[in-house]
Amino acid sequence: MEYILKADLRIDGGEFRQNLQDDAGLTTGRLDTRFSGPDIDPLSQRADYDPQSTALGSAYVSAFNEYVRKDLRYGDGRDFKHSISAGRNWSFVHQQPGQNQRFGSSRQGSNVMPDLANAMKINPNLKIQLNAGYFDLATPFYQGVYEMHHLPIPANLQANIEYKFYDSGHMVYAKDSSLKLLHDNVVGFIRKTSNPGN
Repeated sequence: MEYILKADLRIDGGEFRQNLQDDAGLTTGRLDTRFSGPDIDPLSQRADYDPQSTALGSAYVSAFNEYVRKDLRYGDGRDFKHSISAGRNWSFVHQQPGQNQRFGSSRQGSNVMPDLANAMKINPNLKIQLNAGYFDLATPFYQGVYEMHHLPIPANLQANIEYKFYDSGHMVYAKDSSLKLLHDNVVGFIRKTSNPGN
């Protein structure tokens, strides 16, 4: 708490994750805050890794390797990397609807909320389902809800947005009960919106 007050309540996700369990010497997960692991450097300003990715990453890599090699018969003798740093070179420059100027930079993601608002205005039958995990710090819980509530759209179009929440993190499907609920919610959404007007 002292750290947060010293920062005048202005800390980012990495600082929060590094300091939340500082007394125990633990780093908190980014994709799922229910995961934690030992600090790499207790003096770091921000978390040095994501304990959730460390805990689950090898399962995804193993499943992918088995699938592409055995089922697809691709990649014999090749190494697959579980992640690459493509984001470092990604261009986040983006031109919003109705604007002549392009916004964004390599350090800041693009804001596509005006694009969504524009799409909803052009097609007032467009339906949206937002799915969010309570323990997500990659897309912090309730940030999406806040963004949706502040879309520059007519008030009546807010009824086209539904919200579903899960007792999990960013990767909702990493918890069996949330995976089943996500599946059921998406199936219900598709059925409900497949033939609007029928």
